[in-house]
Amino acid sequence: MKILVTGVAGFIGSTLAHRLLDRGDTVIGIDNINDYYSVQLKQDRLARLTGREGFTFLKVDFADHDALERALAPVDFDRIVHLGAQAGVRYSIEHPRAYVQSNLVGHLNMMEVARHRRSAHFVYASSSSVYGSNKKAPFSVDDRVDHPISLYAATKKADELMSETYAHLYRLPQTGLRFFTVYGPWGRPDMAMWIFTKAILEGRPIDVFNYGKMQRDFTYVDDIVTGVVACLDNPPADNGSEKAGGSFGPHAIYNIGNHRSEELGHMIDLIEAACGKKAQRNLMPIQDGDVPATFADIDAIQRDLGFMPTTTIDDGVPRFVEWYKSYHGLN
Repeated sequence: MKILVTGVAGFIGSTLAHRLLDRGDTVIGIDNINDYYSVQLKQDRLARLTGREGFTFLKVDFADHDALERALAPVDFDRIVHLGAQAGVRYSIEHPRAYVQSNLVGHLNMMEVARHRRSAHFVYASSSSVYGSNKKAPFSVDDRVDHPISLYAATKKADELMSETYAHLYRLPQTGLRFFTVYGPWGRPDMAMWIFTKAILEGRPIDVFNYGKMQRDFTYVDDIVTGVVACLDNPPADNGSEKAGGSFGPHAIYNIGNHRSEELGHMIDLIEAACGKKAQRNLMPIQDGDVPATFADIDAIQRDLGFMPTTTIDDGVPRFVEWYKSYHGLN
């Protein structure tokens, strides 16, 4: 297949591109290489892809409709995996306009590309953040998600609603994926695992929010990519049946998580062990936009696609720390 991947210089996007190339697919990757976090890290991810047979990179901002159309005019593709977005819960509090432009305008632009190119499947990234302060655990795609507590979460919920409209109006097959706390090699510097690892290795204290009473469904990036590929290969049928998430059109929504809610303290313990150093823990109140716990119900994606994560944080965290030390020349 020929697959367009947005956010290809990103954490999940670059890992997915390698998996698709490994199995013989052609990948057209787009990214605007913005400076939300280290441009060098994004360029290093891209460098590992550049030169691989079947890979093409186009630098373009998918929120710029005219530039996007010009960039994609010469290339063909069958399916789209739209992973690019303005990420980060806390950043959205200070920079709200960036989220509207990238996550709303950008999502619409990519759906328009999919519609006019008659794409066989449009897979897009949503987020576990849409569950807001949901008290029911684990979080199910059948739960109502009408009360987001960050603008980032609100934009991701809006993306799901826009996709439902396009599935209804244009019968565009789509799958939305609610990712749960993705981590692993080549991860993001704004995520807690990176922040903690860096601070511990440098002998600096770490801020532990909600006084450490936090739980997350940590999901290893290879498991995430396995779920994305399974979804990509199985577009929802336009047969009038109810799909995961409740749509009767060709639109499914799945959680992709590890189906385990881990104590933040346990994650820190594992980083300490992998670093060979104890953390100085600075206990802090919870931050605006944060939720105390996440926990994925993955019954729907297991039932429909046979997805089953295989990496626990006991295995995954040391792999991340080892990669981090190697990437920064600390081995």
